Amino acid sequence: MEITIRDEFIKLGQLLKLAGIAGSGIDAKIMIENGEVTVNGETELRRGKKIREGDVVAADGTTITVKSLM
Repeated sequence: MEITIRDEFIKLGQLLKLAGIAGSGIDAKIMIENGEVTVNGETELRRGKKIREGDVVAADGTTITVKSLM
């Protein structure tokens, strides 16, 4: 799945909501804290991690590639 962002970055929790993987910010927080999310192949535990163009996020069996309009 590809997600296109308008800005330089999007925070990890916001990306999970935008992609429909997390139903809410609380759901995203729990997934991240439980080590269920990877960014570029590494487990990420920070909800506020800045995700930029080219980053690959995987969670709940879904892989997201981030593109930017900038």
